[in-house]
Amino acid sequence: MSAAAALHLFAAFGLEIEYMVVDRASLDVRPLVDRLFRDFAGRQVSDVDNGAIAWSNELAAHVLELKTNGPTADLQRAAADFHRNVELIDGLLARHGAMLLPGGAHPWMDPGREMVLWPHDAHEIYDLYNTIFDCRGHGWANLQSAHLNLPFHGDAEFARLHTAIRLLLPLMPALTASSPILDGRPTGWLDSRLDVYLHNQDRLPALTGRLIPEPVTSEAEYEERIFAPIMAAIAPYDPAGIMDRYFLNARGAIARFDRGAIEIRILDTQECPLADCSIARLLIECLRSLAAGEWSDPGAQGRVDTERLRRLFLAVIRQGGETMVEDRDYLRLFGFNEREMPACAVWAGLFDRCAGAIDAGSRAALAVILDQGCLASRILRALDGDSRRERLQAVYRRLARSLATNTQFVP
Repeated sequence: MSAAAALHLFAAFGLEIEYMVVDRASLDVRPLVDRLFRDFAGRQVSDVDNGAIAWSNELAAHVLELKTNGPTADLQRAAADFHRNVELIDGLLARHGAMLLPGGAHPWMDPGREMVLWPHDAHEIYDLYNTIFDCRGHGWANLQSAHLNLPFHGDAEFARLHTAIRLLLPLMPALTASSPILDGRPTGWLDSRLDVYLHNQDRLPALTGRLIPEPVTSEAEYEERIFAPIMAAIAPYDPAGIMDRYFLNARGAIARFDRGAIEIRILDTQECPLADCSIARLLIECLRSLAAGEWSDPGAQGRVDTERLRRLFLAVIRQGGETMVEDRDYLRLFGFNEREMPACAVWAGLFDRCAGAIDAGSRAALAVILDQGCLASRILRALDGDSRRERLQAVYRRLARSLATNTQFVP
């Protein structure tokens, strides 16, 4: 999103979705994104403008990012645009015996052996990251996410939006977790991508903070409490000053004052664009209601302690919708009077309130998730306790088919 657009709260949105490039036969990762771009553009490029959807790469050469080419107010149309690009890309990759695979993490990738850093534009940034953190791990080499960008204009709108996002973040993985398998076996976490992501910057903890953002309400406060510690932490490792504070900020939601937007980064990629865009629609409507103070006072929302939110977040990335939310004061901020509720019931209640503002196609997709569970739960049910390579391949081929047809995965 561009700051020049000066969009106000909920006027339009940006969505980015990352996919893995894999071998069509074995489903092993294939570092072919640069070749894909060369095939499409006729020369080596690092970004592709394909009308409504743009293509890019970040860090790993097997990861392709598709994104709305600027803000859009119509995520239903965006889902169709994403799917058309998936079809085009799969056709181009077929020449190399490859295709796209959805999901938050590759189930058997060996990052120590298979990680290939992006070698083209911006490679000096990735090289420095690799020097500092060693990117041969799942948290760098093997994680695919969807990023939702929401606009704000000025400090007052920023404060309302940031406060609402911060409050809702711990519950989001109950809808979006899609990475239950790493190294060829279940990890015990429905959102393994976020479990490993939490430890990416252990060497420089200021970059991630507590993952749940600090309760800040202005650009000046954000600069003081978040950006200044980040830049101080990276300075000894970056004497040339090539790192950007926005690029370094690894919290679960990051403020982009240069674009006038907040980017939510904790959403695992789903099985198809319909699912990603439908989840985005529900998140937007929930955040709209929170920011407007329809369910609780925004001042009270902002006073929730970061560690309380982090504890809930850690439980949700492990257990998903089965997580019992036992914080009655937290539930009251969403308009619930119960003493405790499973996270899936919280989402069902929020969906019931927001459904009237959501298109029919997205409502139907969300009903599948609310009824069948997050994609990680559905993957585990499909595996039925069998994580042998042959079984994993069979289930993940079905996921690839879901992506190719823009249909949801149901065990």
